[in-house]
Amino acid sequence: MTSRREFVIQLGLGSAALLAGGQVFAQAMVDEKDAQASSLGYKADTSKVDGKKFANHKADQQCSNCALFQGKAGDKAGACPLFAGKQVAGSGWCSAYAKKG
Repeated sequence: MTSRREFVIQLGLGSAALLAGGQVFAQAMVDEKDAQASSLGYKADTSKVDGKKFANHKADQQCSNCALFQGKAGDKAGACPLFAGKQVAGSGWCSAYAKKG
């Protein structure tokens, strides 16, 4: 379970990456085996998240309805500050999920 403290740290790391890199243009998709993705439990398909390992995961949570997702509603992929320079699947999920507004 991701604590609020871990989320704030992860958000800070993502923000720092954006500031350091200037304007980031998302290109490649995040690989689930990438170190950052793996540490956050990222899956390109929210239905494949290990519910035992990530007990806070809910079936309706996915990147496209996360506050960090920078794509438009309905986009199949979009940028995420936690994965600077890469896109996440709109139907994906990670432990930093935060419900949009």
